[in-house]
Amino acid sequence: MQHNYRKMNRFFVNKKNINDNKIIITDKEDIKHLSKVLRIKPGEKIEISDVEEYEYIAEVVNISNNHIEAEIKEKSHFNREPAAKITLYQGIPKQGKMEYIIQKSVELGVSEIVPIFTERTIVQNKGNFDNKTERWQKIALEAAKQCKRGIIPKVNEALTYKEMLEDMANKDLVLFLYEGEKERKIKTVLQNNCDTKQVAIIVGPEGGFSDSEVLLASDRGFVSVTLGKTILRTETAGAVAIALVLYELEG
Repeated sequence: MQHNYRKMNRFFVNKKNINDNKIIITDKEDIKHLSKVLRIKPGEKIEISDVEEYEYIAEVVNISNNHIEAEIKEKSHFNREPAAKITLYQGIPKQGKMEYIIQKSVELGVSEIVPIFTERTIVQNKGNFDNKTERWQKIALEAAKQCKRGIIPKVNEALTYKEMLEDMANKDLVLFLYEGEKERKIKTVLQNNCDTKQVAIIVGPEGGFSDSEVLLASDRGFVSVTLGKTILRTETAGAVAIALVLYELEG
């Protein structure tokens, strides 16, 4: 049975609101969007993800001010989530660029995004980022809905460079994107690590990394790689690296 997935809207619902045959939507923003913006009527179908394992085709059966009830018609495991879990550690760029980076990274298949303060990050005050993290997470949510991800990639609280170094313990492979690397290509490294399931990609802000940061990364055993002969913008480099990782590891 073929569905027109382009026209069906996707929503994320906590697993506790899903039973054997029904789904209850209680998120106020989703209720408003469904009833007021999309003007969904009983009998119409929507897509639901439980954010953990399953996605559903469900038919709306009841709409009220505080919940929407839908009947499950189909259930399946996620079919768009990559097996490789990619965490993007992104040097915080100038105003506005982070939103673009998050949106494109989510579309491509990243699992997690961690903003990092580096020596060349223009804004150094972590206190200014309380509201930004919340806004960035909303951008990740909207991007996940748009491209029909199974999960909502998490945007973590910003870390300092040294905090980032400590955060690498559970990663199988750490790719340090460095414009000074001339020999080691990301493609070669990935082909030599084709069974890797946890990948970290580290991208610097405008201006790249300082010499001391490069040295610290090298001391930790991070693999510095080049993406090619040209120097990419910070908002481009992460997206290119994510695409290459998934191409090599998912192929």
